[in-house]
Amino acid sequence: MTDGAESEAWPIAELIETARLRLEPLHVEHAAEMATVLDDERLHEFTGGRPATAAELRSRYARLAAGRSPDGTQGWLNWVVRDRGSGVALGTVQATLWRNGSLTAELAWVIAATYQGQGYAKEAAAGMVGWLLGHGVLGLVAHVHPDHVASGRVARGLGLRPTEVIEDGEVRWVR
Repeated sequence: MTDGAESEAWPIAELIETARLRLEPLHVEHAAEMATVLDDERLHEFTGGRPATAAELRSRYARLAAGRSPDGTQGWLNWVVRDRGSGVALGTVQATLWRNGSLTAELAWVIAATYQGQGYAKEAAAGMVGWLLGHGVLGLVAHVHPDHVASGRVARGLGLRPTEVIEDGEVRWVR
């Protein structure tokens, strides 16, 4: 191996199961299904933008499937969140990894508006965090819009605490 960021392998997403959920590693083939699940303007209330089309998600998922940034400085882990009983897709969770003396993950979660308010985001994110901690991640970061109360609750439930740092209008939370 050579020196530098590209020489160290990143963890690879694996199936994660929680009490009610199954987190499946994301694949390009999930794009059509997820375009339907995430096709809701309400999911962009705090982040801006619009729902992605199936073609846009296919393109994005193809890039994410590499598991790392083109320059090797970040690892990319993405999962589709499914109800274990029905198999219905509920949303996604993701972790962007980087090394800054230790392995750190920036977390994100999105649950379809239809399924919000049922604890799925917290359960899925907690399942992902448990997996990350078991794979050498020591630092956790999330960025949450200050008005997004539900995501703030998820972040707090993961043991993250808000900082004074604001990036792109979102509060940086850390653990």
